[in-house]
Amino acid sequence: MQEFDVVIIGSGPGGYVCAIKAAQLGKKVACIEARERLGGTCLNVGCIPSKTLLNSSHKYFEASKYFAEYGIEFKDLTFSLEKMQAHKEKVVNDLGKGIEGLFRKNKISYINGFASFIDQKMLEVKKKDGSIENIKAQNFVIATGSEPISLPSISIDEKKIVSSTGALAFKTIPKKMIVLGGGVIGLEMSSVWSRLGSEVIVVEYANKILATCDSDVSKEMQKILEKQGMKFILQTKALNATKTTAGISLEIEKAGAIKENIEADILLVAIGRKPYTSGLNLENIGLKLDDRARIEVDNNYLTSVSNIYAIGDVIKGPMLAHKAEEEGIAVAEIIAGEHGHVNYNAIPSVVYTHPEVAYIGKTEEQVKAEGIDYKVGKFPFSANSRARTSSETEGFVKIITSKSNDTILGAHIIGISAGELIGEICVSIEFKATAEDIARISHAHPSYSEAIKEASLAAFAFAIHI
Repeated sequence: MQEFDVVIIGSGPGGYVCAIKAAQLGKKVACIEARERLGGTCLNVGCIPSKTLLNSSHKYFEASKYFAEYGIEFKDLTFSLEKMQAHKEKVVNDLGKGIEGLFRKNKISYINGFASFIDQKMLEVKKKDGSIENIKAQNFVIATGSEPISLPSISIDEKKIVSSTGALAFKTIPKKMIVLGGGVIGLEMSSVWSRLGSEVIVVEYANKILATCDSDVSKEMQKILEKQGMKFILQTKALNATKTTAGISLEIEKAGAIKENIEADILLVAIGRKPYTSGLNLENIGLKLDDRARIEVDNNYLTSVSNIYAIGDVIKGPMLAHKAEEEGIAVAEIIAGEHGHVNYNAIPSVVYTHPEVAYIGKTEEQVKAEGIDYKVGKFPFSANSRARTSSETEGFVKIITSKSNDTILGAHIIGISAGELIGEICVSIEFKATAEDIARISHAHPSYSEAIKEASLAAFAFAIHI
């Protein structure tokens, strides 16, 4: 029987990063993965394949709609969905092999199989060939991630009614697609297929898309996506979905209890995700879950069982790959006797539409609700010279600061490369920089980052270019 210092269950961003860090700290490490490829949901059916398709579809969309404005002209522009999907698979495979290489480099044992607890010191691993292996460890880290949520009245079959997994694997372009949920996954998948020719209708229960975003961002994003061809039905409840010969019929209920049916080829259910812990036999070890089926942990990611830790989507907090990575590093350090920690105030969120949305910290609505005296600095990309040169003038940077000491309470960006630009704000929050500090730092000209400088100027004094 193999025995290890640390065994990580799950090889997503949290799990594989945790395994590498623990090995670097001198531990004998194994990582167990049920899929045939390392990388978890993020690499296999999440972040990476979706961003690959988003990139491919955007290149086609931009070429078909805007290249003529730049003096680039051609005839009979076409695309091959088959080649797009093949490129996506190559990217995913290459990155999966990259993780395998990192495991070999760090002498991590990779065990392919489905793990379940026998007791707090031992796992049973069922392998694809039907064999069973028992594995002992001094410490376990549960990093099994999450899975899509559906509604009781809507059954996902990954054919006509799909989750994000099915939406990444279409072999033909849906003529019409209903997307249930106007959050990050819903909008990203909507963007891919809308750009490639689908008529997309987004049905959202809340009164705005991107419900956790600052309202200024949410409103602007909806306007931009509507201009790109998407349609939105807000404050609407999905009741049930019926399969038809042509596709599906979704019964919805609008405000005032008005019911109607909308038809489409495909229904994408993107209403959120839930922790994936089924089959782990957590009851065998008396491990506690909270009222949302998340694993309860203390400040050191330790569960109610003394040698079992949990990180990522299975515990509280935003379901973000980079949040899981930071927790993976922290828990490896803690197990090794060091002082790992994560600053949850400095974790950004990104929506990879075009333009992108990125945000960190508090929204203006949250600041108001908490009774904090605040200031807002806002700068549009339409006044940014680099954005003008590249015809990427949609959106803005919005920075919210404390009125009393100028510290940054939140930042919200909608615009070109927002996911990269937010990094400057992350560093600023981590090192407690003020808006004035950012404003007094020289930013390259012309650059998109000057919009952050200008928004910071606007927050503590006055912007220069508006």
